Amino acid sequence: MKITHIAAADETFNVNFEWEEEVGVPGAFIVKNSHHNEFYLKTATLEDVPGHGRIHFVCNSWVYPAENYKKDRVFFTNQSYLPTKTPLPLRHYREEELQTLRGNGTGKLEEWDRVYDYDVYNDLSEPEMGPKHARPILGGSSEYPYPRRGRTGRPPAETDPRHESRLPLLKSLSIYVPRDERFSHLKLSDVIAYGLKSAIQFLAPEAEAQFDRTPSEFDSLKDILELYEGGIKLPIKLPDFPFLESITKEIPFPILKEILRTDGERPFHFPMPQVIKGMIKFLSKDKSAWSTDEEFAREMLAGLNPVVIRLLQVNKNFLVEFPPNSKLNPKAYNDEASSKTKDCIEKNLEGLTLEEALKCNKLFALDYHDVLMPYLSRINSTSTKTYATRTLLFLKNDGTLKPLAIELSLPHPDGDQLGEVSEVYTPAEHGAEGTIWQLAKAYVAVNDSGYHQLICHWLHTHAVIEPFVIATNRQLSVLHPIHKLLHPHFRDTMNINALARQTLINSGGLLERTVFPAKYAMEWSAVAYKNWVFPEQALPADLIKRGVAVEDPKYPNGVRLLIKDYPYAVDGLEIWSAIKKWVEEYCSLYYSSDDMVEKDSELQLWWNEIREKGHGDKKNASWWPEMQNLKELVETCTTIIWIASALHAAVNFGQYPYGGYIPNRPAMSRRFIPKPGSLEYDELESNPDKAFLKTVTPQLQSILGISLIEILSRHTSDEVFLGQRDTPEWTADKETLDAFGRFGMKLAEIEEGIIALNSNENLKNRAGPAKMPYTLLFPSSDVGLTGKGIPNSVSI
Repeated sequence: MKITHIAAADETFNVNFEWEEEVGVPGAFIVKNSHHNEFYLKTATLEDVPGHGRIHFVCNSWVYPAENYKKDRVFFTNQSYLPTKTPLPLRHYREEELQTLRGNGTGKLEEWDRVYDYDVYNDLSEPEMGPKHARPILGGSSEYPYPRRGRTGRPPAETDPRHESRLPLLKSLSIYVPRDERFSHLKLSDVIAYGLKSAIQFLAPEAEAQFDRTPSEFDSLKDILELYEGGIKLPIKLPDFPFLESITKEIPFPILKEILRTDGERPFHFPMPQVIKGMIKFLSKDKSAWSTDEEFAREMLAGLNPVVIRLLQVNKNFLVEFPPNSKLNPKAYNDEASSKTKDCIEKNLEGLTLEEALKCNKLFALDYHDVLMPYLSRINSTSTKTYATRTLLFLKNDGTLKPLAIELSLPHPDGDQLGEVSEVYTPAEHGAEGTIWQLAKAYVAVNDSGYHQLICHWLHTHAVIEPFVIATNRQLSVLHPIHKLLHPHFRDTMNINALARQTLINSGGLLERTVFPAKYAMEWSAVAYKNWVFPEQALPADLIKRGVAVEDPKYPNGVRLLIKDYPYAVDGLEIWSAIKKWVEEYCSLYYSSDDMVEKDSELQLWWNEIREKGHGDKKNASWWPEMQNLKELVETCTTIIWIASALHAAVNFGQYPYGGYIPNRPAMSRRFIPKPGSLEYDELESNPDKAFLKTVTPQLQSILGISLIEILSRHTSDEVFLGQRDTPEWTADKETLDAFGRFGMKLAEIEEGIIALNSNENLKNRAGPAKMPYTLLFPSSDVGLTGKGIPNSVSI
């Protein structure tokens, strides 16, 4: 059977044969495909097996014609076995299957191959297109360390053999990943439909010229609202764009007829982002709540990127950390100390002195100074013009945060050795000062948007999890209980990451065109990877590291939040606790002692390969768990599941709800704050909205950006959420199924708790001025653009 239509139904075949009890109980079966087409095998079930009854096999695999394989395809029962407990007749097949999945490390990998192997990110450049498209190789060096990606075996580029050759854009969907890692037909149709709805972002250079014949700026905030309320019509005729016509021929989906219309018009009409939808619903069409200081600060706790804010702390000598000092090399960056002063902020501390506010854990910071300053001169040499920002916030008695000051820093124009030029801005509501304050917040949003997309989202979820996917398939048999535990949390990750390398993070790709670091985006993320520490990805450890929680054994998970109304942390700790409880119960069913963990050969090879190969640039780090006991196994698996599910959900599915309204989260800035006496300053005074819009992302990049994040924020129709499996018979172990059922019930309880918290008007950070309840860690969701739901995996 070959599935050729996206709506094709499953087909069931019944085969009757005789089975003698003395033959024994089958633990695996072999399939040979003698047809010329491949077919997808979901499950096989043996009924009435003598002496046993029913035996179920979960297959979920494409089986190609037999001539494509050197070894027969083998499928194992849904029973779990540690290596030493595997029935003797199965041990040979168990090891042989793993050898097949590892491959031999050579040659180009083909569509039917099932090989999982590692490579560095040497496929982002296009050296044939000249120096402008050269990018550093990420991974394998101390300068640009990086997690490994899946190997494709494509030949080297002709002009620079250090780099891997790239596929033509129209062949992007055929980029190699192991066949069973590819999107399902249903998901592929969803992704293509979402993507081609915004196909203009993939057009050839002549399409940009078409945009250039239309106004390149939004003239007012009303213009932006028309993106959602009425749409923008741009004249696009297929005969004028051969590239569009080639797309319609290459991708044979009927949806193209609607998406790429031939009537001479193409409307851009986007859904209303939730950050303004709530205001329209509850505030009589007041669409300005997004711009308030309260909402600006709230989104650091309950927005798209709530994983960066940190406490300004008292050090071990009880000396306050103020001004917040830079950790950059003073030889390279002279005079880095923040230029904030007491006078700027002390009057807004509700009667406290600066020292009292610090000692009472009332001061917090969103600080992008150190991560940006080393790159800022290079970034600002592009069309980007931005600052390195520091934002200081005060925790009010009602539990909300109030911005006190924003520091904007630039490298000294005469060289870094002369220090930096910094200005501090404080809240203002009216006149030029009010507009400049809005611009200062916009520069913070630009910093935060870029750091979110490249570091918190791409690097800390997509990129770091891929080595775990590869190692799990290479070293843990499908019979291994840890493989069964983790496998659902790797679904579609290699496929979405491969597509990202082809169209998003490559030289000239969408991210370079829509986030402020431009061509320095990916190497900036490599520098950030130097600071990645696996144990700190556990939510409790992350909160403690940032100072927003302290260790306290009286509290669940051993941590007490210093900001009690911190929606991401509150909901996240509930999810973390549920995952950890499930993992503890599961692992305890298979490992009754620490010695069993230490002597599990597959587990030890798996963990060694993750450190030595998958995250090989960090193999000598002292912080890696040694994997010598059950506690380390539980913490490791919990952290992996957390990263792949809840952390990714928290930083991904709010992209359109929060960032789809461009002024709320601009991703780029094009000019600095104007100086008094300049024409730009006069415009700032006379037309503040226009001055704001001329500073942030222009029209073309705005449409590209929101087209992209609309795709990334949607749940496809075949999504599998946390607490769910794609088949109810994923294991034959009843105790395991019972524990998994308890996990699902706990997640349902958490959902009820989130609904109750969002209804509590005393918790002002749950919805805020935008009237947008925090639901990004609500476990379940419907299909589409919902702003909630935790998929099992990094699947989009």
